[in-house]
Amino acid sequence: MPSATTVDPLDVLIIGAGISGIGAGHYLRANCPGKSFAILEGRAASGGTWDLFRYPGIRSDSDLHTFGYDFKPWRDKDAIADGAKILDYLREAATADGLDELIHFNHNVIGASWDSAEALWTVDAETPDGPRTFRARWIFAGTGYYNYDEGYTPDFPGREDFTGTIVHPQHWPEDLDHAGKKVVVVGSGATAVTLVPAMTTGPQAAAHVTMLQRTPTFVTALPREDKIAQALRRTFGEERGYQLTRRKNIAVQHWTWRLARRFPGQTRALLRKAQVRALPEGYDVDKHFNPPYDPWDQRLCVVPDGDLFRAIRSGRADVVTDHIETFTPRGIRLTSGEELEADIIITATGLNLRLIGGIPLTVDGAAVHFPETVAYRGLMLSGVPNLALSVGYTNASWTLKVGLLCEYFTRLLRHMDTYGYDAVTPEADPTMPTRPLLDFAAGYIQRSIDDLPRQGDHDPWATTTGFPDDVRLLRNGPVNDACLRFSSVHDTAPATITEPATLTEPVEVAS
Repeated sequence: MPSATTVDPLDVLIIGAGISGIGAGHYLRANCPGKSFAILEGRAASGGTWDLFRYPGIRSDSDLHTFGYDFKPWRDKDAIADGAKILDYLREAATADGLDELIHFNHNVIGASWDSAEALWTVDAETPDGPRTFRARWIFAGTGYYNYDEGYTPDFPGREDFTGTIVHPQHWPEDLDHAGKKVVVVGSGATAVTLVPAMTTGPQAAAHVTMLQRTPTFVTALPREDKIAQALRRTFGEERGYQLTRRKNIAVQHWTWRLARRFPGQTRALLRKAQVRALPEGYDVDKHFNPPYDPWDQRLCVVPDGDLFRAIRSGRADVVTDHIETFTPRGIRLTSGEELEADIIITATGLNLRLIGGIPLTVDGAAVHFPETVAYRGLMLSGVPNLALSVGYTNASWTLKVGLLCEYFTRLLRHMDTYGYDAVTPEADPTMPTRPLLDFAAGYIQRSIDDLPRQGDHDPWATTTGFPDDVRLLRNGPVNDACLRFSSVHDTAPATITEPATLTEPVEVAS
């Protein structure tokens, strides 16, 4: 355990012990074995999202063969898995790499400052035992993209008049009893379509669950178990079967998205046809499951084995598409005049975005304003030295992109070691046109669009959305770049590095 006040300079300080932070720790161990690092976690346990969210039915909405790490096979029979299984998987990965011993729990980072003269970050953290200070050559922010402390809840009129229980899924009470109750779930995203079927089954089954949505969402059913994955595992063994399944699913995700964007009308028709088959005869599919936007303008919601549709067919659940006029003592009154009675209202209304955990950053005393920065390869920010962040895909499994970013990050560290550099800073052309970093129509992104970094209109400043392109750029492309300013505290390095990029060969990590 480092000293209670100061830790000797680390090579890398990872912030966050969730899926990104644990992944970063693995790649540092594997590709940069001489590097010293520690992991700071603000909560009392590892796992990030999968430890925080405890609502009924919580699960992935991507298959675990691509959402899981490339270096650790997913062995469970469920390809779309519940949160408890994912949490176990993450903690097994951390233990296997010996990362448990490097995680400092209950360390809430409150600020980080960069000093160019020393080429070091000074990071301040609050702990139950008092403040601590860490120094590191690099920060890797594996903090996710949302505020862990507070979810998003609109200011509903009459909220204080409701005499029942109001719950946000991000803060689910352990003792909430919904057995035999009338429940209204406000929202239509991944959380809502997970909660509705989960609350209609089992010993805690509600009497009835209504999903109240303002706008429909595209919803598609996928098998919970991947029979092809199971056959590949039986035929080729655990490791090889996993890698083959992973490649299959990466290709399916990529081409499904590409074709949906190219042929939105045909994709909409296919989704609608499947929903008509899955729902009761005469069900108003167009009203409740046919959004006004195109497929993949927002992320498609996956329901394993069609459990949402099954809940609707059973009569234990329904969908209402309308606007809220006000909460009432007994429930919610809609603009149509209908009143939905409820004992429990669940506000599955989304997240509040927060980049790098909301940590204030300064560079040589000047505050970093994220909207004034441009993301470099989705990993670094213009004008900010030795800071790496991890933002995954919005159109595929999050971890696919994070893994490639970690590979590139470790290649960059090795490149700097080879040439004796202490710092690297991306430098963007101030005249370059920019657009939002997360160019996605989801409400939780649009609410925070002006608080996030930007992206440019060309490589390496434009964020790529396809795994094959990212393999070419992040795994196999050169780390040397005219947009990167490398420097050393001992001498003055040229603004543009011209020596050959000698570390361009890919790290031997399976796809």
